Formats: sequence, structure tokens, C-alpha cells
Amino acid sequence: MTETAIPQAIPADRPTPLATLLAQLDAVPELVAYRGVLTPGELDAPERETAALVSRAAVHDLGWLRRVAVRGEDRFRWLSGMVTNTVNELGPTAGAWNLVLNAQGRIQGDLHVGREGDKLELTIAADQYDRLLAHLERFIIMDDVELVPLNEDSALGLAGPLAAVVLARLGLSALEEPLTSVRALWNGSPVRVVRGYSVLVPHYELWVRATEISALWQALVEAGATPVGAATLEALRIAEGIPAYGIDIAERDLPQETSQMRALSFNKGCYLGQEIVERIHSRGGVHRHLRQLELSGPVPAAGTELTMGGGAIAGQITSAAELLLSSGSRVFALGMIRGEAELSPQRHGPVAGDPELRNQSFTYSSGTATGTANILAAPPVLNASEQRSESANQKFK
Repeated sequence: MTETAIPQAIPADRPTPLATLLAQLDAVPELVAYRGVLTPGELDAPERETAALVSRAAVHDLGWLRRVAVRGEDRFRWLSGMVTNTVNELGPTAGAWNLVLNAQGRIQGDLHVGREGDKLELTIAADQYDRLLAHLERFIIMDDVELVPLNEDSALGLAGPLAAVVLARLGLSALEEPLTSVRALWNGSPVRVVRGYSVLVPHYELWVRATEISALWQALVEAGATPVGAATLEALRIAEGIPAYGIDIAERDLPQETSQMRALSFNKGCYLGQEIVERIHSRGGVHRHLRQLELSGPVPAAGTELTMGGGAIAGQITSAAELLLSSGSRVFALGMIRGEAELSPQRHGPVAGDPELRNQSFTYSSGTATGTANILAAPPVLNASEQRSESANQKFK
């Protein structure tokens, strides 16, 4: 295993459909708690898993995702009033990442809203599922709205620069735009292909009936995708700077503190918590931000404090992981950083996009060892030779 601690917001005791399938094999992989489920922690050597994700194609478990249909005549109006991003303006096959707030503007969870024609669906992580549904149900009062769980389906993930090649070998088309979806037939069964949010490599979700997970998994492996477990997938998430609720984002946080402006729309109508979001937007910023970091030193535990010169507290690590690349290991983290710690000595205040602001260096301790942490101004380039394009890798097998 890599030195990647897999954070878990709540205990998990239910294996995913894929985990149940793999438990029937002679070499049973170790299951770990991840995002509210039990899933394989490792399925190949960490170096091979990382290489597949960043330079080829990898298949992994997404059985921790849950889908919910939003039905009823008032579904668009009601849902738009419950989430932070656009709903009514979504294209017929588009989606958007959203935060769910309370009246005080504090984050209650996150979810994806997807549209297919006139249909609306939510995709929610298993560790948030019950709580978020209960929160949303409380606000269905006089509305013609029904939240209907779609429990018959499950998903596998396909990630990597050559994901489109693997899809083509299954007779499925890749999608040009992130956060879009298409329905297709595979092996005589319906499949929903969703292209997820991408930072370093393309990500796809493949939704099928849970009874089809075994056949789809085998087909993806035969098409050239390397099986990858939760530990390496978690390391890539952190390297891509994608926060997870319950790990990097907490209930006390305000939306702008997460630095995830892609979850906010300032052109839609009213929604729960909007007054606080708009007040921050119009009157000034917040006093801390979630930032992506690269570390020189050991992998610290979540909650590890970051300090400035003189020992002043700059913030704390929310998650960290080691990514094992062919060029050597690199350690990435997400951390909540205090606003004053981000100020460059040459500036009297933070300037968005200022490289001096983003190059602040902090120190931390992990056991008896110490390390340094630097704020990244942009997503990292993992390895130019490893992140090959599809056209440059015709020999992919």
C-alpha cells in the first residue's frame, strides 16, 4: 500500500457490488472503509495503479455513489432553491456540482445535479446519503416534488488519458465536455456514461444494473484498463485538489472558504443560504481558504498543524497522500489556511492569482520528522512523459 491514509467520515459496514464480486475470487483483496462503504483498498502494485491513472487507463469501484431521481411538477423550481449552482439553465445532458447549505450559509453536504431532457437526478456519496436526503425532505412542504432512490444501479469508474480508447473498445463513445452524459447500449444492456470533473486526467462513471457489474468489470479489464483500489484513487483525488465533504469540507465551513467557486452560481434565483453567500461575495472575502499543497517530507495525518516562521499557526492539513510516480514519489495535500498566512511580505493584502501569494511556505511535524508545505498556484504537472496523449500511444494494450 502507499502511504495514503483513507479518511472515513462515518463507519462503513456494507460492501459495494464490486467488493462482493471480488470476494468470490481465490485472492480476495482487503476491503477498506471509504466514503461510507467497504471497497477494495488495493488491487495491484501501487506503482502500477498510479501509472495506469496518470498515463494509461484505470478501472475502479464507484459503488459508494448513490443516485436519486427528483420528480414532480415543481422539481426544477424546488431543486434550484436547495442548491448553490444552476439547475434551470443546465443543458439537456449536462450536470453541475453543488453545495447544500443551511440558512446560515454553512455547508451541509455536496452532490451532483444531472439533467437528461426533463429529468433531474442527484448523485450523492454514500456517507452523506441518509443525512442529505433527510435535510432535503424537510423542505418539501407544499411542493409537488418526490425524491426517489434509484437503488437498482451501481457504477464503475474509468480514469486516465486513454479512457476514451477503452470506451471505444466497448463500443461506447467518449464525451468531449466534462459533466455531460449519454445513454447507450452495451452487451445488450443499458449503460449511462457520465464524464466527470477533470483536473489532471479524464474521469468517467459507467452506470449499469448492479447485476451487470461483474461483466462490465471484466470487459473493461480485457479492454486494457488496470484495476485500481481506493488508496491510489484517493491519492489522485488529493493531487487533483478535489475536496471531499466530511474530509476536507466540514459542516462549519462557508462556501467561499472551500475555494471551490465552480460550485456557485451568482446568476440564479434565491436558494437556501444565498444571503450569506452573496454578502461574502459583495462585501469582502473570508478569513481562511482551502488550498492545495505540495509537501517535502513525510505524509502527515489529517489535522496536522502548519506553522509559519516564529511558530505562528498558519492552518492545518485536511488530507494528504503520497503519489508513487515513475519519476519518484510526490506528496500532495489539501489544507485550510488562514488568510493572514497567505499574505506575501511584499503585499499589504491578498491579490487573486498573485504568484507570491501562492508560494507561501509552511512547516509541519509528523512524529519526529518535519517537512515543508507550499501552496500550489496551479494543478501540478505529474510527469510529462507519463501523461501521454491518446494519439501518442497507439500501442496501448
